[in-house]
Amino acid sequence: MQVIVRALSVLRLLARTPGGLTLGALAERLEMPIASAHRVVGVLEEERFVARSPTNRRYFLGPAVREMLQPDGRQQSLLVQPHEALVEAASRTGETVFLSEMVGNKVVCLTLAESQHPLRLFVRVGQEMPLNAAAAARVLLAWRDADAVRRMLASQRLVPFTKETPVGVEEIIAHLQKVRERGYDVCESELEANVWAVAAPVRSSIGEVVASVTLAAPAQRVTDAADRDEAFHAVIKAADRMAADLGWVASTG
Repeated sequence: MQVIVRALSVLRLLARTPGGLTLGALAERLEMPIASAHRVVGVLEEERFVARSPTNRRYFLGPAVREMLQPDGRQQSLLVQPHEALVEAASRTGETVFLSEMVGNKVVCLTLAESQHPLRLFVRVGQEMPLNAAAAARVLLAWRDADAVRRMLASQRLVPFTKETPVGVEEIIAHLQKVRERGYDVCESELEANVWAVAAPVRSSIGEVVASVTLAAPAQRVTDAADRDEAFHAVIKAADRMAADLGWVASTG
């Protein structure tokens, strides 16, 4: 019985600590011998109720918890502070790279690393990203329930920013399916003429897409296939690093 109580205590504590905890911190906070804590989290990790970040070695709620969440139960991301992965991606590519999250029914830019070029795109912290036209927003919608996304889109005015902007609800739903299949989104002159962007999802420890990392650049700077490939890799690498820091461990199956 004591083992069960300790396991539940670990889960309760991690549920209150989205930033994760090391084994030592878990043991200290629960006043549990570290050897006992190691055994308990070992079983919980084996059963996928906790996950351990491969980068910072902190423990988080695991993917098995997701199966017990209510449909609207979502683990909140703590990616509200600048992350070095954004800075590295911007430095590597020379372009603006930013992080966005869903706030209610809006997608908002939370932090960014600006382009090194004199000609740069205007993206600001707090800027709202249109659900139909921004790769940053569509990545956040792609893994949500399709019916819920339909209702969300139907409740908003879908502005045609350019002639390439999708404005039909079913057209956008079909595009989101493609985003899920390839694992990222590309936006080319859909939000602003001659602007190219690529966005990738950031997952939490339970596999929920909680944020998006986006690189945006003037289209003339990414006409070469090699430049676009570099942008893809930089964005995906940054998103994966952030996800790892949130406890996400990609399935190898």
